[in-house]
Amino acid sequence: MKIIRYETNFKKQLYFNQTELKAKRFPKRFESQLIDLYPEITYQTTIGFGGAITESAGYAFSRLPADKQNALINEYFSKDGLNYSLARLPIGSCDFSIKSYSYASKRNLSDFSIEKDRLYIIPFIKKAIEKNPNLECLASPWSPPWFMKNTFILVLGGKLRSKYKQKWADYFVKYINEYKDEGINIKYLTVQNETNAIQIWESCVYNSKDEADFAINYLYTSLKNNNIDSKILIWDHNKDRVLKRAIEEFGIEGSSDAIAGIAFHYYSGDHFQNLKLFKDIYPDKLLIHTEMCTGYSNFKQCDEIPNAELYAHEIIGDLNSGTNGFIDWNIMLDHEGGPNHKKNFCNSPVMLNSDGTDYIKNLSFTYIGHFSKYIQVGAERIAYSSYTDKLEITSFKNPDNSIVVVIMNKFDWDIDYNLWIEDKLIHDTIESHSIITLLIKR
Repeated sequence: MKIIRYETNFKKQLYFNQTELKAKRFPKRFESQLIDLYPEITYQTTIGFGGAITESAGYAFSRLPADKQNALINEYFSKDGLNYSLARLPIGSCDFSIKSYSYASKRNLSDFSIEKDRLYIIPFIKKAIEKNPNLECLASPWSPPWFMKNTFILVLGGKLRSKYKQKWADYFVKYINEYKDEGINIKYLTVQNETNAIQIWESCVYNSKDEADFAINYLYTSLKNNNIDSKILIWDHNKDRVLKRAIEEFGIEGSSDAIAGIAFHYYSGDHFQNLKLFKDIYPDKLLIHTEMCTGYSNFKQCDEIPNAELYAHEIIGDLNSGTNGFIDWNIMLDHEGGPNHKKNFCNSPVMLNSDGTDYIKNLSFTYIGHFSKYIQVGAERIAYSSYTDKLEITSFKNPDNSIVVVIMNKFDWDIDYNLWIEDKLIHDTIESHSIITLLIKR
């Protein structure tokens, strides 16, 4: 058994610092400070990790010199980098766009075109796919075109007009086919970003009945009729109502076939119980985290550790509650936390420096990597038991039979532990405010 230990410790400026631990035969009567692993007890299968390629991300990326663009793509999408396998794309504009736009302004969609995306979004995606040809994309709309809504504007909520439900489904089909012509496959779709939010940026509101009706009777039917196998996800909003929304929509006839799962965001707090209850009731449905960010920090060092620990806490809690995939918000932004046409600035794991000559990696980039670099697509979560709640832990078995254990210590003191796997014992200490990944090759 070979145990490789990767540590990130911001105070010591260690990032994925690699060492090797030794295992010894487990003493029969040993019961001290144990973390027990059970590789034979498995849960959900992961589809991977990733981030959003918005117009803002693409714009920031386009400002980098060519060599820095290549370096960033390698850091995110290569096997030696964060090994990202998922990307979230906006269907039309969102708050993290330079300005509002739709792909069509005519009611018959005769002028439909994704030309706007060819400026910043599509070049970024294509470079990512060159590095990881297995990259899978999830696409979400923030608003239908103005003429399809009862408010006749893209922003401030509103609802999809009943007479345009089929045209809106046709719009999805056109989007998927035009992206396919660019060599980009849309594997997953959400019906609407933040279905319950009225925002000052692009937004549209669906209640459970309306969302299920559109998903089942229009979108799913249109995808089938056009031989498109993209999987439909509902909700795409905060965790606090995941279970309630699922019960309401999965109780509607036809939902089982049409709706593959539910997408959710981080912003309403932990609510990990909601995720676990959903997975307990609907074990065959996908559960995908599609958005998270922290407030813009202006690169203050005092914010780096709390922001990174917030990410790891969220990922660990989501995974341990049955989540199949984790997608962060913007992959990169400029030094102001944008551009954003509503000035809704925020942080991202990578940010352009002020003169556009290079990029800066926030600590959250490395903390995300402690999961995405080592937990492979197709990995199964495995059971564990810990002697303390002071350590946050998740564990997976990869398709190659290696075991991955991620452990975070958010406290101001070091913590000892003993990892028990099969008949082996591994002793280690995790220092204060650090995160480690153990890659165990059996």
